[in-house]
Amino acid sequence: MTRRALLPALQWLSLTLSVGSLIAPWAAWAAPESYHYDPVHSQILFSIDHDGFSRPFGRLHVAQGWLRFDQANWSQSSTGLDIDMNSLDMGDAAWNAAVCKSSLLDCKQYGTAHFVSTSVEQTDATHGVLHGTLTLHGMSKPLDIPFRVNRVGDTIYGMHTIAGFSATASLDRTAFGITAFSNSIGHNVVVWLELEAIRDSQTSATNKESP
Repeated sequence: MTRRALLPALQWLSLTLSVGSLIAPWAAWAAPESYHYDPVHSQILFSIDHDGFSRPFGRLHVAQGWLRFDQANWSQSSTGLDIDMNSLDMGDAAWNAAVCKSSLLDCKQYGTAHFVSTSVEQTDATHGVLHGTLTLHGMSKPLDIPFRVNRVGDTIYGMHTIAGFSATASLDRTAFGITAFSNSIGHNVVVWLELEAIRDSQTSATNKESP
């Protein structure tokens, strides 16, 4: 190839590399997929000591929440979710009402708990730790949530792409100002989260699947 013929080729290569260098940062920034949690298939269970006799379970529902998940780089991921405290189910209506009173959860004044992530740490191929802030009973405290990525893929009918997670956490209720009955109700609360999130482009009401 002559020098004259080589010049246009070099100019084209230089232009291609320049455009690529401009696009690459935007491609990396746009990598996380956007999801919303499915409240039907997302649940929260918790357990707390009852005067040393047992550790009864309760259930709460995820009201709503969002997820940005980058499968290739978990550190680029983030999430936030709202928990409906009035959905509390201890298996007995009177017990639900007692736990929701102002002396404990005060569900009337603090009807929603909120968690938002500050960072995501990957520890192996399927496990990580979600670092964030939990706002409960009107108080905000840092909370680390170890989690497992169960599966990211299409549903059996192929209508939705789902990201599914299992997670556990532990918190001290007194740190959130929930201090009543300290002699009969334990301070440590163990929490289990089972979460499914639907990719945003597939959340149309006309594109629903049955279980």
